[in-house]
Amino acid sequence: MLKMTLLALLAISFIPISSAFAEGTIQLNSDQDIIKATDGVLVYGTIKGVTQYIPLELQVLAPDGEIVYSPKIQFDDDGVFKRLIHPPLPSFKVGTYTVIASHEDVTNSPRIQFTVTGDSLVKQTTVAPGTGDRTIFSEFEISAEAMEGSDTITITGKAISRDTDITITIHAPDGKLVSIDQISPNANSEFTAEIKTGGPLWTSDGVYTVTANQGIASEFQDSIEVEIVEGKVIPEFGTIAAMILVISIVSIIAITSKSRLSVMPRF
Repeated sequence: MLKMTLLALLAISFIPISSAFAEGTIQLNSDQDIIKATDGVLVYGTIKGVTQYIPLELQVLAPDGEIVYSPKIQFDDDGVFKRLIHPPLPSFKVGTYTVIASHEDVTNSPRIQFTVTGDSLVKQTTVAPGTGDRTIFSEFEISAEAMEGSDTITITGKAISRDTDITITIHAPDGKLVSIDQISPNANSEFTAEIKTGGPLWTSDGVYTVTANQGIASEFQDSIEVEIVEGKVIPEFGTIAAMILVISIVSIIAITSKSRLSVMPRF
């Protein structure tokens, strides 16, 4: 009996413990090594030995090291996953990108690379000589035009890309959303929108914030402020300035009236 027990313990000691507690692994692949600036990249792979309900994380790094995307993706029961990486607006920059796959249960994070060639749609202008070897990228900007006392605000701007719609939102002084609109840029990437003020949502007097954005998660965004009083635009005189102006006029009238009374002849 003792011999059998010793043999059983000896047999258990030879069971490879590493197989029961194997560390998780990730395999990351892509069939695309070189793409154009507006192309997408399909990455795929398998993950094993990890907690099923914890998602896999992908990081896409631009040539300058900036994190372009960092999505969390699910994998099936066999550990298979795939993700199509779309170019950011307006396109990829020229250079080599790095894709890294990671998981909480995996120590070694595999990475692959793809190279973007050709012409990029990212507009850039060179800084004047003497300011260093820097590059300034074109900005997404909007402007507003309105006549004093008007109930119409005209929003104009130039988008980064003509292929993606512009979302325009307006928030009241208390932060509440009062208007939202979506428009498409023209062939020159320019856009125009007319916003009507007044009505039950425009009852608060004060500064309203107009925001336009384009792209996933508001990649490009700009905001301006417009003062509204009684549903009308006040582009030149704010509420406080108008009150000061009224007080000044009243003071002038009072002083003038007093002066006239002081010079009136007595009978």
